[in-house]
Amino acid sequence: MGRPARLSRRRARESLSSAGRVLRMDPATVGRRVARLEQGLGAPLFVKSPQGYALTEAGGRLLRHAEEAEQAVGLATEAVRGRAEGLSGQIRIGAPDGAANFLLPQVCAAIAAQNPDLDVQIVALPRVVNLSRREADMAVAVSAPTAGRLVVQKLTDYRLHLAASEDYLARHAPIRTRADLQGHRVVGYIPDMIFDKELDYLADLGLERVRLASNSVSVQFHWLRQGAGLGIVHDFALPAAPGLRRVLTDEVSLSRSFYLVRHADDRRLERLNRFAAALAEGLRHELQRLEALADGTITSSKGLT
Repeated sequence: MGRPARLSRRRARESLSSAGRVLRMDPATVGRRVARLEQGLGAPLFVKSPQGYALTEAGGRLLRHAEEAEQAVGLATEAVRGRAEGLSGQIRIGAPDGAANFLLPQVCAAIAAQNPDLDVQIVALPRVVNLSRREADMAVAVSAPTAGRLVVQKLTDYRLHLAASEDYLARHAPIRTRADLQGHRVVGYIPDMIFDKELDYLADLGLERVRLASNSVSVQFHWLRQGAGLGIVHDFALPAAPGLRRVLTDEVSLSRSFYLVRHADDRRLERLNRFAAALAEGLRHELQRLEALADGTITSSKGLT
């Protein structure tokens, strides 16, 4: 029952087919096992709706105990196997898409290469990942949450600057002061979809109109690469686009932080502890490498750097 119980919250609003794919099991078999469990307990655990399967009140009560049982099994397995063996199983990380696109792929690939039995999933979401609902095993966040039974670890600070493509800068008026920004096309977040105050970069610059907006950092990044406008860019993303140039670096330089967030109940799971340690070390190293590369590949000129 362990794995189906662990997945029930993640799949509560999905179908038997979705659960079957994750469990590598025929959907009909999943349905029969759920029905058998409900019959044995004498209570319905799920209710079907047009949106999929949702936990009943009884299912919600059972889930907490099932998760505790799964953790106990995990602790017992780790105690028997010891630390000598590599990481195995599946670990899911939630992250804002800046980190998910430009940092986590190479960091997680390196961890997976050292642990052949480990499957890593990166969930890039333009919102806060809900660990209480078990949407992921851990999450990278840009703000430290203050509510919920969570463990928060600061990972590192990172830098952001205004940037535009060389082509855009060649075709438009020079940018030498903040006042010059008013005449330029701005790329940024959709204002009413900013899910964290730390992502509200443009308000302090007096740039209220965002002519090209997306809730995705990746979309914004590609607009900038294509010469569509100027916007705030993570320094660690700049090596992926050599044609982008930072502007007004002395006047506009932002600093933010990444945090690793985990559910408090998972602190006893050595497997997740080891993965979290490797992830934290790898992310810090990769961010420092990319920021140093960005500093070394960007030339200086008046108004630009």
